[in-house]
Amino acid sequence: MPETPDTPAPAEDYSFSRRGRSPAAILATGGWLAALVVLWLVLDAALWLVVLLTLPVLPAIADLIRNPLSGLNISQNRIEWFTGKLTGKAELDEIDRVRFDTRWDFSVRATLILRSGKRIRLPQEATPPHAEADAEFQARSIRTERHHFTAF
Repeated sequence: MPETPDTPAPAEDYSFSRRGRSPAAILATGGWLAALVVLWLVLDAALWLVVLLTLPVLPAIADLIRNPLSGLNISQNRIEWFTGKLTGKAELDEIDRVRFDTRWDFSVRATLILRSGKRIRLPQEATPPHAEADAEFQARSIRTERHHFTAF
């Protein structure tokens, strides 16, 4: 079917993926562990305190070892995401808008707001950079919203 100036070309399928073993994850995990070693050996912190401060880094170490694949695919009529054992999908015509929330740690969370009122939070590790995701949704005529530093 020939395109006319009034009908835009359909957006091409979009695919994004990333691995859990990224340079940033390695640097952050290594920095945390190095700080714990300094705390224990140089500052002579109590062993129970070092063990307690090790607990938050255990999931990051597990991700570095497993190196899980996460991603998002947007086709002509559907969005699908995956991360580890979690998967999900939504039809594009069900989506009213996509909300991008900048959090206090400067990360951006994406939420699909369906026409039914239901909200689906996309897993952060499966979400592409917000400017890229915003452009892909707008190319499919899906309205996007940006909210910066909201408390809730």
